[in-house]
Amino acid sequence: MSSPVIVIGAGLAGSEAAWQVAEAGRDVVLYEMRPHKSTTAHQTDQPAELVCSNSLKSEAENSAPRQLKQELRRLGSMLLAAADAARVPGGQALTVDREVFSKFIVDRLSNHPRITIRREEITQVPEAGTVIIASGPLTSDPLAQDIARLTGSDRLYFYDAISPIVDAESIDYSVAFRASRYGKSMDDSADYVNCPLNKAEYEAFIAALLEAQSYEPHIPEDNTPYFESCLPIDQIVRRGPHTLRFGPMKPTGLDDPRTGRWPYAAVQLRQENLRADSYNLVGFQTSLKFGEQARIFRMIPGLQNAVFLRYGQIHRNTYINAPALLNQFLQLRAEPRIYFAGQISGVEGYVESIATGLLAGQFAVNPAPRPLPRETALGSLLHYITGADPKHYQPANITFDLLPALDEPTRKALRKDKKARHAEVCRRATVAIEEYLAPVPA
Repeated sequence: MSSPVIVIGAGLAGSEAAWQVAEAGRDVVLYEMRPHKSTTAHQTDQPAELVCSNSLKSEAENSAPRQLKQELRRLGSMLLAAADAARVPGGQALTVDREVFSKFIVDRLSNHPRITIRREEITQVPEAGTVIIASGPLTSDPLAQDIARLTGSDRLYFYDAISPIVDAESIDYSVAFRASRYGKSMDDSADYVNCPLNKAEYEAFIAALLEAQSYEPHIPEDNTPYFESCLPIDQIVRRGPHTLRFGPMKPTGLDDPRTGRWPYAAVQLRQENLRADSYNLVGFQTSLKFGEQARIFRMIPGLQNAVFLRYGQIHRNTYINAPALLNQFLQLRAEPRIYFAGQISGVEGYVESIATGLLAGQFAVNPAPRPLPRETALGSLLHYITGADPKHYQPANITFDLLPALDEPTRKALRKDKKARHAEVCRRATVAIEEYLAPVPA
């Protein structure tokens, strides 16, 4: 009898990996250190807790994030099924109720006869058997040190930030208004609450941000290595007074019903759960001290009486230099019985973490796995994290840039139609994943 597969970490990747292993007929032991040891970002001890956001990105047709999710659905992702079941309004994004999402996953994992969940910290990589390391961006120091020893490389890390959440009843709807950008929504509803700012209000807000006090990270570097795609707003604003107006505070496509025009700047709030009793400040990751957040964010029109259910904060993200260490099946080249999945494997984003968890789980129980087609979103993601330049590696989200370019005749034919080019890339990816899943001829 085969020994159980060990999965370290019950986050998004670990939960998906454990499910895939169990569904393939192998026993699996899933380790989760919470609640015995907590992290700086998690609020619960439940598997697959969503930390930074409750959005799994775009579901817009012919977008790279949607293509990745569609491929995961075809490969039987349990977490994508959870997301679909927990969906709440979120414009063209797949936005979920965190509690419903987590409960769906907990129920599936807890009731699977081949899955054993153990609530204890793993401080060393097991010396034998198949192991999937999905300990996440907040890997505990002892385990991170053992991974550094095992991989023969120093830990790589950057700092990430999460956005604050406010009580829905504390929003002033005489100022704030509901609308999706350019009126786009999956169900024609106004899925976002928008807080408009005029020029004077925006300039006062920027001035307060520039003077505000931030928490200092306890790291040895002189310069904090933030991840570029999740910069705190108090860092973005230092790049220029208008950076926020072209970033998380852009007003484009939002008609203020009081004026009939776009505001000078706007803050969007996204629904957190099915009860619609809390809202996330979209793109407002921050390292500001809590008192500063309360003072400055209440300068935003519509949030002058905001009650904060969670303040924004920064936390460490740990990941390995995947291109230098992993093969195309997410195996450690030096010790192929060990797989990596999730953000510690060198991806960024919820869906990308789920993807590597699914693939690691399926690869780990397949004695002769086949490479994913390069034309697929999944294959392109693997190609990046295992084939990028190790000297300049940084985790990435799925984008069309990761997928192979169209052939020259097709590019020329569609050179003036970006949407058509994206549609063709997605069509090609869909054909490739279907061919991959087709039965192999005897």
